[in-house]
Amino acid sequence: MAQLDIVDVGHAYAPGAEQERWALKPLKLTFESGKTYALVGPSGCGKTTLLNILSGLVRPSRGQVLFDGVDVTALPTKARNIAQVFQFPVIYKSMTVYENLAFPLQCRRWDKTRIDAKVQQVAEALDLHDRLRHPARGLTADDKQLISLGRGLVRDDVAAVLMDEPLTVIDPQLKHSLRRKIREITEQFQPTVIYVTHDQYEAMSFAQELLVMKDGRAVQQGTPEQLFEAPSSTYVGYFIGSPAMNFLTVDRTGGRFTLCGRTLSAAWDIISQSTTEVQVGVRPEYVKVVRDPGPNTFPGRLRGVSDHGAQRVLEVEVAGQLVRVKTPREEGVPVGEEVLVHLPRAKVLPYADGQLVLRS
Repeated sequence: MAQLDIVDVGHAYAPGAEQERWALKPLKLTFESGKTYALVGPSGCGKTTLLNILSGLVRPSRGQVLFDGVDVTALPTKARNIAQVFQFPVIYKSMTVYENLAFPLQCRRWDKTRIDAKVQQVAEALDLHDRLRHPARGLTADDKQLISLGRGLVRDDVAAVLMDEPLTVIDPQLKHSLRRKIREITEQFQPTVIYVTHDQYEAMSFAQELLVMKDGRAVQQGTPEQLFEAPSSTYVGYFIGSPAMNFLTVDRTGGRFTLCGRTLSAAWDIISQSTTEVQVGVRPEYVKVVRDPGPNTFPGRLRGVSDHGAQRVLEVEVAGQLVRVKTPREEGVPVGEEVLVHLPRAKVLPYADGQLVLRS
């Protein structure tokens, strides 16, 4: 496995386009060897372009791609020793499961004993060991996708495994088990994995680190916990989490926040004094509906309740703004429209002009 470095890489599909219109604005990134990454963001944000540059399918307009310090920018895909798993399973339907998994090793002229040992090891990890002699054409879509992944894992020389929305065509009921299986085998074999998805839940449950993209730029990189607890912008706060983070416009006099004319206490101060808008962000998981007034409690009006299985999401209007409250089903629904919501001091984050600005 290899460390992948993106050095001042940018790309424009239209020659002569202004840099602001490039599909991928120049950026610098490092994907460490043996770690699992997810590129997330809406359609058109640049994540697939970045993956295609790493794979060699696209040569960037500028910058370098390094694998373990070696410049591979001009090398074709076949010379990069990568494995790719696409949205639709790519397998040889005329072959058995065993033959599909063994094929990359046969192409590298491994001896039969070594091939058999490696195929058995990977098949066991993928839970395909009892179907090795079955024709691949008769398998389910999730099993076919596992074979695609397995063909990358059987190789000892693979620099990275690149996955482009590999679970899109999988039945929703099977996604959870397949995602868990992929995570288990990547933890076992520890390849460098870069996984593209627009599904933030899929990314957070699979990857060690997330890279959130917008308009061809990388806007935040970190662990799922870091992006959930401290999104660097309102954009990341909206994109990561379900429901999205609550953002409330507040008034400020000096370093004092007020909402509904009441003081909002926070564990941080805003650094900038020249901002056009100040908001505070708090996750629905941390907001509580309480009975008694106290610090950081604000009057609201219950506007709606949505059922999320084991949890409910309450929609409460506070100072003309909607606040979502995620609450366990057993807590029930407040009686009447008038409620009090509590915003915990330690979980309230300040945003100025859409960006997180903190000072401890």
